[in-house]
Amino acid sequence: MTAIDELLARNTQLVDRTAGDRSTAVPSLHIAVLTCMDARIRVFELFGLKQGEAHVLRNAGGVVTDDVIRSLALSQRALGTREVLLVHHTQCGLSMTTEDSFKDELESDTGLRPTWSVEAFREVKDSVRTSMNRLRHSVFLPHKDNIRGFVYDVHTGALHEVV
Repeated sequence: MTAIDELLARNTQLVDRTAGDRSTAVPSLHIAVLTCMDARIRVFELFGLKQGEAHVLRNAGGVVTDDVIRSLALSQRALGTREVLLVHHTQCGLSMTTEDSFKDELESDTGLRPTWSVEAFREVKDSVRTSMNRLRHSVFLPHKDNIRGFVYDVHTGALHEVV
């Protein structure tokens, strides 16, 4: 059985049992959460979210990229979100590489050097601050008054706000 098959089997047990409002694409809490794709971050459990309450965006590192700005612009302008919650985390894979080393590896394997940024970082708090600044300075986002960033400790589950 593949992992996809296993997930499909699990889905049959969840149909119509997931709590929350599915009547609209507008998140009822008017919030977007941006976090890392790391499987240790269980976003819905972490915040007690129900289906339909928040937009949840994930990428490597939970960093603000052009595609995140695109998604948040749609989230805010078309679907009514007003707040952004950033959650980066301890022991992130992006803190264990460098921009050049990862690009060098890809170029060596494929013959092509990526044009996109890896967004590697050393200090997770600095990455949160950089992401918050990108959001606050984006001309595409009309709602920038309530942007907050946190570091999630993958061992304890604690959230620490970055100011």
